Amino acid sequence: MLLAVAVAAFMTVDARGAWAFVLPFRGVKVLALLLVAYAIGVSTVLFQTVTENRILTPSIMGFDALYVVLQTTLVFTIGSARLAAVDPHLRFGVEVLLMVGFAGVLFRWLFTGARRSLHLLLLAGIVLGVLFRSVSSFLQRLIDPNEFAVLQDALFASFNAVDTELLGVAAVLVGAASVVAWRGRHAYDVLLLGRPTATALGVEHQRAVTRVLVVVAVLVSVSTALVGPVTFFGLLVAHLAYRVVGSHRHRHVLPAAAMVAAITLVGGQAVLEHMLGLDTALSVVVELLGGLVLLSLLVREGRR
Repeated sequence: MLLAVAVAAFMTVDARGAWAFVLPFRGVKVLALLLVAYAIGVSTVLFQTVTENRILTPSIMGFDALYVVLQTTLVFTIGSARLAAVDPHLRFGVEVLLMVGFAGVLFRWLFTGARRSLHLLLLAGIVLGVLFRSVSSFLQRLIDPNEFAVLQDALFASFNAVDTELLGVAAVLVGAASVVAWRGRHAYDVLLLGRPTATALGVEHQRAVTRVLVVVAVLVSVSTALVGPVTFFGLLVAHLAYRVVGSHRHRHVLPAAAMVAAITLVGGQAVLEHMLGLDTALSVVVELLGGLVLLSLLVREGRR
């Protein structure tokens, strides 16, 4: 119900001109917001399941930092003008392939064979994220100030400037990842009990976790390539989904996370764009709220 109200508000509030133009124009933007919301919400819940930690988000694996260093390197090497002339489908495909490939290398290197350490995988993601941010910071100091001003726009998530031409490809990737994720929803409930218990109950822990991490990599890569890096939004919607559902079963939590994320993005964008005149960016607001949620969870864990 709330999602329907949010969509209706986004489509109709402050609508001027011919409805034949307004509705399709805003409708495509709504689809983009729904796709991004779904990818972020579902990927965060799945990532927290395999890590058995509700204060972690997929950004800890270094996806955001990789996106930043990629954009910085492209602007530094070929310039913002040439980068803007690149076909958006090609650019989107390269960005997604690089991020998924980065995750695949990490998974194969640190989560197979004798090592099989999820904690080592997370630590490697954190260290590589720091490395990518350091490289990005170094290159940004060397970039021409005018080029840096253009680069800044690409380094912050923008839910208002989603390239709608990429929705078809993005929807196919998200749909394929969703099919894989939904088929294993019952196994994910068992993974919450811990590796020893899950193995004793007949779940192939390494295979299940690897499948989840691949799905998370695809979802996060698609959402990041579409709107830019988002750090705390997934944490916010996942926490709200757990509160709303009151259950650990993924058949309830995953749809709830997607629904909460969709309501937050569409409703928030409707308010900021059609009522407040885009005086601020939605990403700033949701990241602020997500950061507050993280602090509250850290404080609560510290008291236990």
